[in-house]
Amino acid sequence: MNISSIKDSIGSLGLSQVKNEVNSPKENESFASMLKGAVGEVNQHQIDGYDAMESIATGKVENLQEAVQKIEEAELSLKLGLEVQNKAIAAYKEISRMQA
Repeated sequence: MNISSIKDSIGSLGLSQVKNEVNSPKENESFASMLKGAVGEVNQHQIDGYDAMESIATGKVENLQEAVQKIEEAELSLKLGLEVQNKAIAAYKEISRMQA
């Protein structure tokens, strides 16, 4: 097992860059545009995951590890999106009950 390839894969994730982008919202960005961007990212992860599955199924995959990683990213981003949706709906219902 080649450890250097694992280090390269982890380094390419750019986790520090993602952390900085999450913690610093852009000025004058509305909630709707942030939500639209997040849904777009989830959609792009899904497209990448489906492309990776297709390349595995057809045998055209060059790096199986990267293909599986894309599939996992797609699954996790969809789960996160659904959890955020559920929390937003629960918060909306709670606010609606307070007003009544």
